[in-house]
Amino acid sequence: MRPLDPARGVYGISVAADLVGMSVQRLRWYESQELLDPERTAGGTRRYSEDDLYRLRRIDQLLEAGLNLAGIAMVLHLQDENQDLHHQLRQQEREDRESTDENGRKRG
Repeated sequence: MRPLDPARGVYGISVAADLVGMSVQRLRWYESQELLDPERTAGGTRRYSEDDLYRLRRIDQLLEAGLNLAGIAMVLHLQDENQDLHHQLRQQEREDRESTDENGRKRG
């Protein structure tokens, strides 16, 4: 059995709202404020992923910490950028390891 892709939208809005303890209206509002962007089916139905649920919980944490929505948007953007950079770095490190021999010399 393959592990679930955390970025794949599988939950409808009602289930997602229940899982994070928020109202459906709140999820829609966060989306209208561009704090998250759930997948949509061909018919336009929102599908929330595990990554979306994590993001919603993070929004709630930041609100509880006293940030306003503009601050939350900035924090989330910086966290997303940081995650992307870490992914790029890991990819580059993998490529570098694959292109060197056991003595540390470049192959080819």
